[in-house]
Amino acid sequence: MDRLLILALETSTGCGSIALTRDEQLLAEVTLKPERVHSRRLLGTVSWLLEALGLAWQDLDGIGISMGPGSFTGLRIGLAAAKGLAMAADLPLVGISSLDALSLACMGHVGQVCPVLDARKEEVYAALYETPAPDRYPRRLCPDRAVRPEELTASIDRPTLVAGPAVAIYEDVFRQNDYVEILSAPLAHPRALYVALLARERLLANELLDPALAVPEYVRASEAEISLLEKKRKDQ
Repeated sequence: MDRLLILALETSTGCGSIALTRDEQLLAEVTLKPERVHSRRLLGTVSWLLEALGLAWQDLDGIGISMGPGSFTGLRIGLAAAKGLAMAADLPLVGISSLDALSLACMGHVGQVCPVLDARKEEVYAALYETPAPDRYPRRLCPDRAVRPEELTASIDRPTLVAGPAVAIYEDVFRQNDYVEILSAPLAHPRALYVALLARERLLANELLDPALAVPEYVRASEAEISLLEKKRKDQ
């Protein structure tokens, strides 16, 4: 059971990916623009990848999917595809926080790490993690949050490695805190490989999602939800 074949989808940013892993070994990974492809085309890419490796649907042991936070459109497309695959192929579905997955880009760094994704509206999605040893996965210290980069930077009170796509946008802000060490943005990007590695652990622990009930973890309300709440307030 430990040599699990995992299919993983990561669609939390504008550049998503699909990966296949077995026994923590990467077999293949492809990148794509999830916001520009329909979920059917995403499924077609998965089929192509399996065929390229000489694998069939029945060879898979489970599916991992990034749940957010991240791009609302990308998350919806990715989760819809993963749910469809899980139900059609009768496979277990595992949800992984996008920030949990991104924290694996900091593997090898011992100490506190802070993965950051661009949340737009001059905010970032962030969480804090502690890596106890170079060969251990980072351990979460707090919930995901959407926060202004200035507020996040001011809250860091011990040496911390900040990494992720948002570094490319707010590096000057993060560097205002002497406790902050920066990992160059191109070296820390969400990957389906990271989702697959964490999904393997969750699958072994039988921590599964119900495909019928699973929804993205947006962290903050979407524009549509905000508009609906404002309309309701005005109508009262």
